[in-house]
Amino acid sequence: MDKDIIAQEINAEYLKGYIYSIKGVRVMLDMDLAKIYGYSTKDFNRQVKNNIEKFEQDFMFQLSDEECEILRCKNSTSSWGGRRYNPYAFTEQGIYMLMTVLKGDLATKQSKALIRIFKQMKDYIVDNQPLLGQREYLQLSLQTTQNTQDLLDLRKSLSAVDDKVADIIGALGNVVTKSELANVMLDFGNPSVRRGWLILNGQPVESDLAYQQIYATAKKTIFVVDNYIGLKTLVLLKDVPANVNVVVFSDNIGNRLHQAEFNDFCREYPNVTISLQTSGGIFHDRYIVIDYQTADEQIYHCGASSKDGGNKVTTITAVTDGAIYHPVIDQLVQNPVLTLR
Repeated sequence: MDKDIIAQEINAEYLKGYIYSIKGVRVMLDMDLAKIYGYSTKDFNRQVKNNIEKFEQDFMFQLSDEECEILRCKNSTSSWGGRRYNPYAFTEQGIYMLMTVLKGDLATKQSKALIRIFKQMKDYIVDNQPLLGQREYLQLSLQTTQNTQDLLDLRKSLSAVDDKVADIIGALGNVVTKSELANVMLDFGNPSVRRGWLILNGQPVESDLAYQQIYATAKKTIFVVDNYIGLKTLVLLKDVPANVNVVVFSDNIGNRLHQAEFNDFCREYPNVTISLQTSGGIFHDRYIVIDYQTADEQIYHCGASSKDGGNKVTTITAVTDGAIYHPVIDQLVQNPVLTLR
């Protein structure tokens, strides 16, 4: 950090003014991020270049002359004067990666603030779904879910290499350690700070990731039993392999899932084999059944609907004796197709 530069205090309103849409994705520019972290743009970019192997094209890219001109015209940007090169744009995934590169107390403080604000924006989208058009919400849901998965992949990748590399080149001082990253990630998911986490088999897990991890274990079938489904119910299933057959059993109470949304999802993810059947009006709780009647069968009892996971304290627990549920499930699979409006 540059001693003569004061880091910018940030909040949601401030941040919204520095998020741009370029190449169809939301990004922030190097000069604005430098201001947030208390760097000059030159020194900020030097830190990035020293770790350039961490920033692939979907994390960071340089604006073209045309893109620069469009941004200048649209936003009356006057702070680019004197630059000899075009700005660099960072996607949300790239900003998460920055958090592993920029170190120190201030960097940690600002990283936590950014994570909180991004999470608030995501929560706003979910809480205000009725105010958005169905197709707009589909795209927003797909993007925020993908960002969540990208963050999980980033954490897994850093964890995998940390133990192997830190002992060799730790003296160089440029390797992120698990403890450093954990300070940021733990606060990101602290239920006392914000929503978004649940308890999976006794362990705190980010809500969306908990469902995705469960679905990822399926080899043949996934049954979701939930009377209060919505578009997010489908979005959490978007990465299920094509060879896995998904059936959602629901009475769609409140009609939160519409035919147009279901059609849009199926067009967006044709690789997902998914169908809808009624639940027959006999279920109060929610369940996930993985690979029913196979050696890999696993049944989960879910405290909340997946579309609402993490909004309040909730728990998902693996059922130890699944056989007791078999008569009910056998009846369930005979139910008729669910008709959406």
